[in-house]
Order: sequence, then structure tokens, then C-alpha cells
Amino acid sequence: MELLINLLIGLIALLHAYFLYFEMFAWATTGPRIFRGFPKDFFASTRAMAANQGLYNGFLVAGLLWTFFIEDPLWWARVSIFFLTCVVIAGIFGGLTASKKIFVVQALPAITALALLLIHVYIVS
Repeated sequence: MELLINLLIGLIALLHAYFLYFEMFAWATTGPRIFRGFPKDFFASTRAMAANQGLYNGFLVAGLLWTFFIEDPLWWARVSIFFLTCVVIAGIFGGLTASKKIFVVQALPAITALALLLIHVYIVS
């Protein structure tokens, strides 16, 4: 089960690495194609805000990747739980305030990984 949890954590980290890239470096070029409902001038005027969001995604990536280098099982579980919970909260908030798709893409994989991790740590082990 640990392998599956780590695969999900890696997938979530990759997703957030893409979000970092998109929001920090491709917001004005790719944004209009992804968010067609917004006026085109919106992306140029919100570039700094999007880059700030991208930076926060980078912190999530760093935390999720950190879990791959933690050898102590208790600390691995605690750090994983913390960062997965951060992703879940961000995904739920984004799903409620911006788009339901954010919940599906961001929160559901993290909820799945978090549930498996909690089962692994508190039931199986």
C-alpha cells in the first residue's frame, strides 16, 4: 500500500508542478485557452496574482517531494498527512469558489491518497 500512496503523492506533486509552471510562466499565453470565459485582457492584468498562486503550488510540491526523503515512518506519515491535507483544503476551496473541476482534479486525488495513508498508518500498521 505504501507504493500506491507514494505513487499518488508523486502524481499530486507533478500536478502541482504543472500548476506552478502554468501560473508563474504561462498564465498570459495558455490561460486564455484554458479559461475561455474570461476576457483576454484579464490575464495580463492578473499575471502577478497568478504567479503568487504558482509560488504557493511550488511550496506544496516541495513538501510532497520531501516525503520521498523521510526515512522515519512516523515522520513520513505526519509530513505526508500535512501536505496532502493542504492540497485537499485548497482543492475544496477552489471547487467551491472557482470551478467544480478544481475539486475533481486537485482535491480528489489528494483525498484518495490521504484516505489510503490514514488506513495504512492507523488501521493496517
